[in-house]
Amino acid sequence: MFGYIANIGVPGLILILVIALVIFGPGKLPGVGKALGESIHGFKKGIAGDDGEKTEKTQDVE
Repeated sequence: MFGYIANIGVPGLILILVIALVIFGPGKLPGVGKALGESIHGFKKGIAGDDGEKTEKTQDVE
């Protein structure tokens, strides 16, 4: 499944970007990209367990 995604290549990427441009339009495309980036960043922080809260151990040290 993921092997296919890794082999998209430049023509496939261009096709995906053109389809996204047609669907969202040039005005909303930067906002969609920003929202996607923030979502991925939040997901990575959630997986890493870095939610900004201090644990008991770090509070005792400070």
